[in-house]
Amino acid sequence: MKILIKNAQIVNEGRIIPSDILIENDLISKIESNISENADQIIDASGKYLLPGVIDDQVHFREPGLTHKGDIESESRAAIAGGTTSFIEQPNTVPNAVTQELLTDKYEIASQKSFANYGFMMGGTNDNLEEVLKTNPRNVPGIKLFLGSSTGNMLVDNPETLENIFSNTKMLIAVHCEDEATIRANTQKYLDEYGEDIPVKFHHLIRSEEACYKSSSKAIELAKKTGARLHVFHLSTAIETELFRNDIPLKDKKITAEVCVHHLTFTNEDYETKGGLIKWNPAVKTQKDKDGLWEALLDDRIDVIATDHAPHIWEEKQNVYTKCPSGAPLVQHSLVVMLENYKNGKISLERIVEKMAHNPAILFRIEKRGFIREGYKADLVLVDLNQNWTVEKENILYKCGWSPLEGTEFHSKVTHTFVNGNLVYENGKINEEKFGERLLFEVEE
Repeated sequence: MKILIKNAQIVNEGRIIPSDILIENDLISKIESNISENADQIIDASGKYLLPGVIDDQVHFREPGLTHKGDIESESRAAIAGGTTSFIEQPNTVPNAVTQELLTDKYEIASQKSFANYGFMMGGTNDNLEEVLKTNPRNVPGIKLFLGSSTGNMLVDNPETLENIFSNTKMLIAVHCEDEATIRANTQKYLDEYGEDIPVKFHHLIRSEEACYKSSSKAIELAKKTGARLHVFHLSTAIETELFRNDIPLKDKKITAEVCVHHLTFTNEDYETKGGLIKWNPAVKTQKDKDGLWEALLDDRIDVIATDHAPHIWEEKQNVYTKCPSGAPLVQHSLVVMLENYKNGKISLERIVEKMAHNPAILFRIEKRGFIREGYKADLVLVDLNQNWTVEKENILYKCGWSPLEGTEFHSKVTHTFVNGNLVYENGKINEEKFGERLLFEVEE
């Protein structure tokens, strides 16, 4: 099967160049200014920009065990509609993916159901070191540790266990950093004052700057001591960004950071109108924090933009504070949110591609993805930067059926998505055949 994309503006590796691109089977076979080869399908991309598919390094697709909220099929469908062609999913499903057998089960489900390419993190607990160390770095992206409790009960708080994991694996360790003791003390203070119905506007003071900084600085200290590869998920405070460096290339960094779209978009002021819909762990914080995250993203202390896509059903999100779960769906809208920031002059297209495609591929050492290069997998996205549309119930593809961005008007649109050389999404229509593949990772000898 050959697909020829003509007249695209290709955004790749720091440049934008007008070019054609030929896809043969699952690979990019030719990138040249004027390709006249016969093809099964020709797509005229005049006026559009061609990007490598987004690689989202942190999602919760809820399968197995929580499939009333979302599942691999529904959420990966939403992903490809938003230009995300590969995802790395987290272990706090039910049961938690904390044995090799349970991890294998998730891969088996995805091989049948995923529209996008997939990788699943192995979960660490206080007592599964032996299982963690059996993980194969060739086909699993890394080890996930919750250093603060979040959705699912996977808190790792035994210092000896942590040191053992950090000392004994060469794999990337990804961490959720919030200090549990700080959060518990803060929660109690507000419970004493308000009971169960704490106003959600206090969420960022309960899961506070101090809770985040205390935990992430401790994790970084341990990584430096043991030489572990550490990736800190979803930074939410300006102060944490000071813990990361930007004076060496990403491929040489052993300690890296990610920011999520929502922490670049909302502030605590938005709790007033959005309420529990924007309750995340870690919390959306102040304008000063948002500004600090943007600054660190643009000066390369933060390496990756992701979503922490975490759907809950609408009814759950209407509960009182203590019963309202944290997390919201974002994977269908992450790219257009960032393109809106481009339109507003905050970030260039080249940087969006770097932070959402190139860098996740470099950081996780993903084989042959994340770049537009001959011989690489044809995971590609065409975007129209001059198409206005609004997020509405009718066009939301998440199983939970809602988005914190509902009512938002965007001025760019994903028009085509290719996964492994297959056109899987075109102008609102999804090809129901599933072409997602298991991500593979290069292993250092």
